[in-house]
Amino acid sequence: MTKKNNLNEVIMAEHEAMGFVETQGLVAAIEAADAMVKAARVRIKTVGNADAALICVICEGDLAACAAAVDAGKAAAARVGDFVCSNLIARPDDDTEALVARHIDTIMPPRPAAEDKAAPKGRGGKA
Repeated sequence: MTKKNNLNEVIMAEHEAMGFVETQGLVAAIEAADAMVKAARVRIKTVGNADAALICVICEGDLAACAAAVDAGKAAAARVGDFVCSNLIARPDDDTEALVARHIDTIMPPRPAAEDKAAPKGRGGKA
């Protein structure tokens, strides 16, 4: 489901789909996450440590994008390490998202919003 803003740009609806790729080892998880965001228009929601050495990369976006991202993440994880399993949830309920947020130990803290970031220091930047 998509919405349009006042500039007639298509805005992705929240909670359209969630994709999960579980790997064994951090390197495979990083490779999976990188492949997922490069393969489709998705956002990495979180990277969770489910159990000893099991790391789950969770993305969100529209259903087709999440499906493509999960496929790319599976292939990338299998190429460099151990791919364990994957899942795709279309239109997850709010309770499902709360369950994910509550029961997965996050190893990747949320990124700060653009306005919270400090200006870069160095050439051309103002300190």
